[in-house]
Amino acid sequence: MRRLGKLAGGTLAVLVSLVALLIVVLAFFDWNLLKPTLNERVSDALERPFAIHGDLDVTWSREPDGDDWRAWLPWPHIHAEDIELGNPDFIEAPPLVRIARLETRVSPLALLSRCLHLPEISVRDARGHLVRLEEGRNNWTFATSGGDDSQASQEGSGWRLDIGRLDFKEATATYRDAEHDADIAFSVSPLGETVPYAQVAGGDAALDDRAVDDFQFAWQAEGRYRQEPFEGEGRLGGMLALVGDGLPFPVEADVRSGDTRVALAGTLIDPLAGGDIDLNLRFEGPSLDALQRLTGVTLPATPAYATEGHLTASPMAKTPTYRYDGFTGTIGDSDIRGDLHYTLASPRPRLEGELVSQRLRFADLAPLIGADANADKAARGEETQQPSDKVLPVETFDTQRWQAMDADVRFTAERIEHDADLPLNDLYAHVHMDAGELLLDPLRFGVAEGNLNTTVRLDGAQDPMPGRIDMHVRELQLKRLLPQLEGMQESLGELNGDLSMESHGNSVAELLGNADGNVYLLVREGVISRNLMELVGLNVGNYLIGELFGDEQVAIQCAAADFNIEDGKAESRLFMVDTENALIKVDGMADFDTERLDFTIEPESKNMRVFTLRSPLYVRGTFSNPEPGVEVASLVARGAAALTLGTVASPAAALLALVSPTAADNSACGGWLGELQRE
Repeated sequence: MRRLGKLAGGTLAVLVSLVALLIVVLAFFDWNLLKPTLNERVSDALERPFAIHGDLDVTWSREPDGDDWRAWLPWPHIHAEDIELGNPDFIEAPPLVRIARLETRVSPLALLSRCLHLPEISVRDARGHLVRLEEGRNNWTFATSGGDDSQASQEGSGWRLDIGRLDFKEATATYRDAEHDADIAFSVSPLGETVPYAQVAGGDAALDDRAVDDFQFAWQAEGRYRQEPFEGEGRLGGMLALVGDGLPFPVEADVRSGDTRVALAGTLIDPLAGGDIDLNLRFEGPSLDALQRLTGVTLPATPAYATEGHLTASPMAKTPTYRYDGFTGTIGDSDIRGDLHYTLASPRPRLEGELVSQRLRFADLAPLIGADANADKAARGEETQQPSDKVLPVETFDTQRWQAMDADVRFTAERIEHDADLPLNDLYAHVHMDAGELLLDPLRFGVAEGNLNTTVRLDGAQDPMPGRIDMHVRELQLKRLLPQLEGMQESLGELNGDLSMESHGNSVAELLGNADGNVYLLVREGVISRNLMELVGLNVGNYLIGELFGDEQVAIQCAAADFNIEDGKAESRLFMVDTENALIKVDGMADFDTERLDFTIEPESKNMRVFTLRSPLYVRGTFSNPEPGVEVASLVARGAAALTLGTVASPAAALLALVSPTAADNSACGGWLGELQRE
């Protein structure tokens, strides 16, 4: 028994000596001898070059957490200097990361399962170089972060990398992105004092029961983005989740690219892996179309804008959707609010949403519908394509932008503000864009207590572009349509009309110059005078009214027009004005292709004391320079037979449909057109 006791005591003494020797060896071991092996192992795990060029030292200590036997197992705490992590073999650039000093600890038990588990990494004086190639591949995405590439990598090397958090005190980085045409330099430095997340982003400092760190670092950036100067600043949290952390990382940014400014504050999940986005976001700039450079979203040209809302997204989802919800803002002097969702779908991204404006100024709406676009360019000193002798816009539609994105957006303007000459009340538009085909159905304006309801279809995927427009004008009150004309205020008259037209062309001028269709217009119980012509700026009309009626204001009982449009030529099938003093017939055509006019105006007096004109009038020339005059032929010679009702009976049926049902019983137009149809 004594001999057995001596043997046991000797064995214990040997074990204690070995442990003591191991501790001494570990304490005084030159860990630099292991750098080649360590460099090789990490390079294999990351599938890119890794090297520790400076000193490597290891100390041992227990983990403070844990209450079982694992808590007694000491962990190696590694201190390394001058560390370099290179790029994957398909990228030639400076190393992804160079670090002057690094401190981390390694889980020894994880090594048994061929896993390099680093719960936390603290770095000093870090320099990074982020690179993205034109095809989208980059040097910051690690195969071990998940997915098929991760699985292939793990099976190939047998090792896994598991990084927890990265704590950095000072860092600089460059970002070169060939895909998005960016070349930007960043710097990060500690804040003097931490800033609570809720103080910057609002709300509680928690997200789905996950605590959000305070802001601990400031960052700055400058460079170029899509051929424009770029600069920015902001704040960051203290811990950056590199791989699979799942914790919200706080971020604040205020960046400017050209004249566009973007400010944001919120959280990112696994930002280097493209995790979830939850941000309060503000845009402002000179025009919404400039945002295409930053966001890739096709938007129209507008006056200066500012908008603020909430952006959420999951960029790594199979079909990522960026939701800009509950935003409010201004475009020019108009307010705007709504929700927009931008989906990175295939084969084209898609924009959906609804926009509402309580108070829309027409001056802010004009650029959206292309009104006076060339005058706008000229005012800005930009070159225009419009010839001086042309009235119809010749500038081609930018259909390439239409094909870049699909859309389904509704827009409502509850009230339109304008000057006294423009009686617009409200607007509703439903915009569809599908593979370059633009459909406005409906495009509806409230005008002069009536409405103008339009459907427009333009197929920008074809060249030349086919198009169709259907327009219905109903119950426009003349006293509201022309509020500045004194005599019109006592009028009970209204304007109704229909237009349908098909065409092809790549500009407004080409579409009208190739058009086929019909136009029907009906005016009842209005007035006509030189004052009216002056009000609407029609110098030719001013001349004609002066020749027909002198300076008097004359009541219109009914005016009807029926035009057939063929190959861009609008020819009158019926164009008559029945006034209290005369019956006036207009014959002729307007050629939208050549922009030429050729109309003859033949009056038949109901009271010869009103005027003594004995020859018909004409209007010829071009849209930009019309030439009115008096025909040499005598009205008497032509005979009153030209104005008999029977000559225009056929088109009257189409115009009868435009007589307002509420006024049909007592309308002069209803009886007049009915008589035309019976002849």
